[in-house]
Amino acid sequence: MPDAIEVRKVPLHTVSDASELGTLIDDGVLDASRVVAIIGKTEGNGGVNDYTRIIADRAFREILVEKGAPAERVREIPIVWSGGTDGVISPHATIFATVPADRAEQSDEPRLTVGFAMSERLLPEEIGYTPMVEKVAAAVRVAMERAGITDPEDVHYVQTKTPLLTIHTIRDAKSRGKTVWTEHTHESMDLSNGCTALGVAVALGEIEMPADEDVMHNRELYSSVASCSSGVELDQAQVVVVGNARGVGGRYRIGHSVMRDALDQDGIWAAIRDAGLDLPDRPHRSDVGGRLVNVFLKCEASLDGRVAGRRNAMLDDSDVHWHRQIKSCVGGVTASVTGDPAVFVSVSAAHQGPEGGGPVAAIVDLGAGEPTGYRPPTG
Repeated sequence: MPDAIEVRKVPLHTVSDASELGTLIDDGVLDASRVVAIIGKTEGNGGVNDYTRIIADRAFREILVEKGAPAERVREIPIVWSGGTDGVISPHATIFATVPADRAEQSDEPRLTVGFAMSERLLPEEIGYTPMVEKVAAAVRVAMERAGITDPEDVHYVQTKTPLLTIHTIRDAKSRGKTVWTEHTHESMDLSNGCTALGVAVALGEIEMPADEDVMHNRELYSSVASCSSGVELDQAQVVVVGNARGVGGRYRIGHSVMRDALDQDGIWAAIRDAGLDLPDRPHRSDVGGRLVNVFLKCEASLDGRVAGRRNAMLDDSDVHWHRQIKSCVGGVTASVTGDPAVFVSVSAAHQGPEGGGPVAAIVDLGAGEPTGYRPPTG
């Protein structure tokens, strides 16, 4: 049985700042050697050349080593950064760490569990095709097993990071006589995310194995729990499975739902309820009461160019890419629900939730005593 999980969200004061993680370790809240995953937002452009992800990654790994974690183990910790804090979204990191059995709050109810795996190497010519789907699905199954989850229904959030195509990897494929799905590197971000989400959906039994022609085209095929990011810093699928299991103990529980469109606040509230937080019929952010640790969302501009029946110009805008516009919009909607701008909102949600919407996962603190979630300032 896996260990119980402690999960905390910390702000980033600068792009290279990991001081708040250091404070948690110094205060005895977390043990550096027990950190198992970090998922966060950095303030870069969110594009192919967003190097803020690499800067933040280095800062967090360095402080873990400084605080006593073995360097060889720290190199293997999945740290997934989503670049771009457009609008009110605030840079932050959510840290997952195991808790010794004698310190874990005991509970017979389902509580948070985390599992991690890496896929086989993904070749550039596989990105966007069924070999990538198969490799991702295999890694998700391994991560589930490590999390102690046997029923896919107990999986509520699968965060991945996969390679996208760069000029270098496209050239490499061509040198071996191979072709790639696209030679547009920015487009390959959407492609890698979407193909990965199909792999998650296959592993969890949400869909049957798709065909190559389904990728990026058949938007009826999607996962309700996949949150997929891509970048230049790896050549494998990095998979973090987050769900609930009985017997692990701990304070935290996760739930999920989907947003049907960019304004669907009810989808966010549904995820918070699914995690186990009691809410009134018409909830307000004051009802959260410091029990919400974080929410994790993917979003996408609807391909029909409309939200709630009204036309928008995001997909036609040549000045500001739609990635940044929809991220800013959904970030604002989400912060208005939670009362906290430090929310994980990531763009490029092909095959992640319904078209024009996206999946939502919420982690809440159901433990005894003072809750560990964020309380916005008053007055």
